[in-house]
Amino acid sequence: MKLSKIHSVIIFLCLLITIFSFMKNSQGRNASLRLELFSSNVERSVNFYSKILNFSIEGDSINQSYQQVINGAVILGIGPEAKLPGDHFLKLKDGDSRRGIGVEIVLEVDDVLSVYQRVKRSGYPIHAEINDRPWGLTDFRLIDPDGYYIRITSRKD
Repeated sequence: MKLSKIHSVIIFLCLLITIFSFMKNSQGRNASLRLELFSSNVERSVNFYSKILNFSIEGDSINQSYQQVINGAVILGIGPEAKLPGDHFLKLKDGDSRRGIGVEIVLEVDDVLSVYQRVKRSGYPIHAEINDRPWGLTDFRLIDPDGYYIRITSRKD
């Protein structure tokens, strides 16, 4: 009987080790996401993301060549559009005025109402007011200083 309990404990420990090993290895294969936004004014964009949307700035001061801002697992790299080569795919051409056409940046937050109130208090213009959506989430929408479309939304339970 005692051998049976010891045997069960050993099997249980081996199973735990296998599970933890799998979890560790599978985490190494997960992707992460960093969006790079090209801005006409890096400082203005960084101030928007840090002061209006509560991102933190990496480093002690704003780097005009490339600045990361971070909020939880979201990393945005903000760089100057003017430094893109003329033939770069993302370089605005004559007559272009809107950036990020066809892309919606969706930020999922724990308390969408709190973020909405923060943006309202800042006086920053809201593109679409807070609203409950048919798909079961609550959101509001903004256009960042360079024209990138942002949806701030509640998390799906």
